[in-house]
Amino acid sequence: MSNWLSYTGFFLLGTLLGSQLNHAIYRWAWHARSISPWSPADPQAPRRRLLDRLPLLGWWGLRRETGLHGKGFWIRPLLLELFSGAGLALLYWWEIGRLQNVDLDTTSFSLRFLSHVTLFSLLVIASFIDFDEKTIPDFVTIPGTLIGLLLAAMVPASLLPLVGSDGAQMPLLVMSPSPSWNTELDGPVGLVYGGGCFLAWCLAILPKICTLRKGWWQGLRIMLASIVRPRRQTQSRLQTAPRRSFLITRLVGVLTVVGLLMIAVGWSAGGLPWQTLLSALLGMAFGGGIVWGVRLIAGYAMQQEAMGFGDVTLMAMIGAFLGWQSTLMVFFMAPFAALVIGVIQLICVRRTDIAFGPYLALASIVLVVAWQPIWELRGSQFFALGSLVPMLVIVCLILMGVLLAILQWFKGLLQGAD
Repeated sequence: MSNWLSYTGFFLLGTLLGSQLNHAIYRWAWHARSISPWSPADPQAPRRRLLDRLPLLGWWGLRRETGLHGKGFWIRPLLLELFSGAGLALLYWWEIGRLQNVDLDTTSFSLRFLSHVTLFSLLVIASFIDFDEKTIPDFVTIPGTLIGLLLAAMVPASLLPLVGSDGAQMPLLVMSPSPSWNTELDGPVGLVYGGGCFLAWCLAILPKICTLRKGWWQGLRIMLASIVRPRRQTQSRLQTAPRRSFLITRLVGVLTVVGLLMIAVGWSAGGLPWQTLLSALLGMAFGGGIVWGVRLIAGYAMQQEAMGFGDVTLMAMIGAFLGWQSTLMVFFMAPFAALVIGVIQLICVRRTDIAFGPYLALASIVLVVAWQPIWELRGSQFFALGSLVPMLVIVCLILMGVLLAILQWFKGLLQGAD
């Protein structure tokens, strides 16, 4: 009886979490909307009541705002809260409840459960904003990445586990599934890798102008100048406004310095927290790098944008939570998730456009839930190749660019023949 009471409590807590996810989806979007009962009501809407904030039930009363938000606007947020409640209860049962008769470290399992709830919540917010606006706000992915790094450093058990033959669990580390930690990564080499990954991420999220129209050297100068300060604005013929660096540039600069100092502190402390932090840092860089590589190579070969930069920051956030091995598995699982969601989207709303972010999110959720069988079936054997894996990824990216260039050339021949 107590188990059912616990799961009921998690369901109710999940519906409340879902209501806050709805609030974030509508308020953090580029075009913010006053649909959530937790946000200020539209001036033309009837006065809202306290009961409107009740999860699930509140949306039945908010149907009175159909004239403002469109017919059936309340169905999606209601279903999101319903699935959030059911999902939280099921995730708790899957990661903790069904293992209660097994001798386990309850604290570690609970911390991993909270880490996954945090990741799933951020993925849901990013996915629905991407569905609505074809963009993923940095306001979701950048703080999410920092949270993932912080959890990896402070709560090593939050990373995905590897189960040994004796049943003991260890976090997924950089050299996994190697049985021993590479001692070089505890030394200065590891510090260079970790600091370099964080520095590259900070550089990537800075606002900048990238162009090669005037050559590589001039393009580099333009990019650096655009990072440091905006274009000069002329007030009159005799007076010009002083140029100040962007606020985001100053904030990222402070973040870079603080982050590198904290990485140095983690490295000096050593031990498992440093190992898991380095795993998260490399996961962040590898996840963002592989999507960025596809974006650049496919864009150059096809002469059009293949992926948005929001997909890059989203994958970096996933890597910070799950490690570099998981990001590669998520990337190759995403097309199958796209097939499932694409069919549902086509049937329900008759849309054929593809937003890649939600498919990365769904693949990440599937990987986390089915982590153990997926890893034991293929992951452990493939990643036993170690450093050859990134090299294989680079080769695949190059081959993809060549194939796309050939297809684009062949397409041009067909159009010329017509």
